Amino acid sequence: MDDRPDTLGGLRSSGWESRSVKDEIRQHAIARIRAGEPLFPSVLGYEETVIPQLEHAVLAGHDVVLLGERGQAKTRIIRGLTELLDEWMPIVAGSEINDDPYNPISRHAKDAIAEHGDDTPISWVHRDDRFGEKLATPDTSIADLIGEVDPIKVAEGRYLSDELTLHYGLVPRTNRGVFAINELPDLAERIQVGLLNVLEERDVQVRGYKVRLPLDVMLVASANPEDYTNRGRMITPLKDRFGAQIRTHYPLEVSTEIAIAEQEADIPGLDSSSDAEMPVVIPAFMKELIAVFSHVARGSSHINQRSGVSVRLTVSNLETLAAAAIRRALLLGEETAVPRVCDLDALIASTAGKIEIEALDEDRDGEVIDHLMRSAVLTAFKDMVSSEGVRQVAEAFDEDTVVNTGADVRVSDYTALLATEPSFAGPVAELLGDDDSPASVASAIEFILEGLHLSKRLNKDAVGSRAAYRGR
Repeated sequence: MDDRPDTLGGLRSSGWESRSVKDEIRQHAIARIRAGEPLFPSVLGYEETVIPQLEHAVLAGHDVVLLGERGQAKTRIIRGLTELLDEWMPIVAGSEINDDPYNPISRHAKDAIAEHGDDTPISWVHRDDRFGEKLATPDTSIADLIGEVDPIKVAEGRYLSDELTLHYGLVPRTNRGVFAINELPDLAERIQVGLLNVLEERDVQVRGYKVRLPLDVMLVASANPEDYTNRGRMITPLKDRFGAQIRTHYPLEVSTEIAIAEQEADIPGLDSSSDAEMPVVIPAFMKELIAVFSHVARGSSHINQRSGVSVRLTVSNLETLAAAAIRRALLLGEETAVPRVCDLDALIASTAGKIEIEALDEDRDGEVIDHLMRSAVLTAFKDMVSSEGVRQVAEAFDEDTVVNTGADVRVSDYTALLATEPSFAGPVAELLGDDDSPASVASAIEFILEGLHLSKRLNKDAVGSRAAYRGR
């Protein structure tokens, strides 16, 4: 920062050129696209669907509405737009609305330049500070968004007609930046009217003043489709002023859901370089099970699909599964925590608050979740274990063979089973690959047993957290 000019004259001498916020974003987007770099590196699963539409909107200089259910990275996309801004931007020092030193719009900035000329002090604003956000609520007012008279400034002796008595709202304070309105349909219609000029004429007007502020703002909004059409609505003139309406979606592939969960989940001990007291290893088949559960829920008639099944469900379930494994390992005195099927009961708590279950009997929530989990286990099992492996294990069970599983069964019991029942070796290798650690083997064996039961190849007697599997 030391080499950046601190006066208007120094800024002119440096060769800095003023450009609009949309032009900034457009130029940086062009550079990234040309270099083959993603515009939003942390947003996964939209490479062939949403991202191209966003690139079109950015290159066209459009304001955007992102339409989608909860947990579809709408807010992350909006906040990611700031990464397409210049890292530093000069403003007239002391300006509340980021006045362009070459094109001031506030009374403060105009007076400062008129008085000091090339000696006008200049400040620099980082791109992270050029983002404004408002969650649309019914009590949001025009004063919040646009501005209002500041009674304190009036009490100090200024006239009501003095522009300096204005207290600017969130939109003017985000001048030369990106302003986001989340859940826009929840904004009262009379307040939506106040945004019409911002989107079309690119200015704001505050009541009681003959003042026009030609703002330079990129406006981005998010909305839930259900709210968009029923509970709330965007007024037609406002919809008409947005240049692009882009529909988001949930991950289309299980692999994408897994990648997002791995990126977002905060699991102490999962990183091999972590100094956590309890190392955590989550086998690939358990991650797939968690992701498949969310996909199964999104297709279930027992779940309110208008509300959606957020990707946050997958993330929370993965974190909870790891926590359950850690607790079990601590109680058993084991050195490594590896989730098992017996840990899935813990997911009821992390699931119940994130889905809306449609059932006549409110007490059936647990049953619905359990049904979805069994469906997820069966789907993942069929996808990851070959039919030959299934046949070999099922045939090894005779009428007298019984295998006990549960949270209190130690890893050594499973490794002993593998030694006495070699038919498990093939399916275990399919699931784990080169990972032959005892804790992972135990997890794989539980998964195989549960999959065989759900495939109707084994019987299961369950009491609490304990289960006994036997031949049919």
